[in-house]
Amino acid sequence: MVLSRVDIVAVDKGAAFWEDRSALLAGLRENPPRVPAHFGYDALGSDLFELITELPDYYLTRVEYGLLKRHAGEIADLIGSGRVAELGSGSAKKTRLLLAACADRRPTSYLPIDVSREMLETSGRDLTAELPGLRVQGLWGRYEAGLAWLRDSRPEPVTVSFLGSNLGNMPLDERDRLLSEIVGTLRPGDGFLVSVDLLKPAQVLEAAYNDPVGRSAFTRFRLNHLDHLNRRFGGNFNSRIFAARAHFDADTGTVDARVYATEDHTVAFHDFDLELNLRNGDSLNVGLSHKFQREQFVSDVVARGLELRAQWLDEKWQYGIFLFTYSHGRSEAADAL
Repeated sequence: MVLSRVDIVAVDKGAAFWEDRSALLAGLRENPPRVPAHFGYDALGSDLFELITELPDYYLTRVEYGLLKRHAGEIADLIGSGRVAELGSGSAKKTRLLLAACADRRPTSYLPIDVSREMLETSGRDLTAELPGLRVQGLWGRYEAGLAWLRDSRPEPVTVSFLGSNLGNMPLDERDRLLSEIVGTLRPGDGFLVSVDLLKPAQVLEAAYNDPVGRSAFTRFRLNHLDHLNRRFGGNFNSRIFAARAHFDADTGTVDARVYATEDHTVAFHDFDLELNLRNGDSLNVGLSHKFQREQFVSDVVARGLELRAQWLDEKWQYGIFLFTYSHGRSEAADAL
């Protein structure tokens, strides 16, 4: 019997990425100020997000789990690779369906990329206990650092997965840069498995991204962004005076999650020279979730030199998982739409 192993590789200079102030300062100087998404996923934030996935109106995790449960074997057959990397792996509770199908077919190595070392260690232990022989090599750091590590470590083909509709959780320019990084990581024989949430009525989306009566998971998760900045950079956010709310912007196709000051508040940071003067009602952006048009999404990815191999859609909730493969340049795969 092959012994299961969990290794953690610090691909982003250990925890140094938490101290990188450049993206944070740029975000806080926007109008409205924006906290980069990865500051929401310290150990506490990762645990709080798991509570969000259990909310009754938060359909994304439930629907994606159902798609993977029904189609994991088919996806594993099409992947055909013994290495599966995942951006923003979190608890990997959905991904384990795919990993189980892959491990049934071939020796499999899982390379989760996440900013929470605690989550990498916990999920790695759980996966290797559940799937004997699976090897887990956690890549601790931001997406770009994990992809750079993959580019330098090429013993065999790899499928890069980006599930949870996380591709939509960033501004357009960041999304374009990340897609370029992903495509630049792939080689012939590699795949890109990605899920996206598709456009649907505003009332469905706003119910999904706000707390129902009697629950507080979204509020606690969003306010933890502020508390994390206090802990990390000596800020003086008083998170108790902020209210959390998300709304859908039909013009941009994006759910915009914000925290709103309920009274005037001046925020300073001990570790760098920046002051935020917030008036009652002013907000900070702590999350974006773009909703895609299917045809446009596939066309955009194909234009980067990938080919659409297969897609799995939930017709009720308009949510999809897509498998692309690397090609030697721009392809004519748009006719697969």
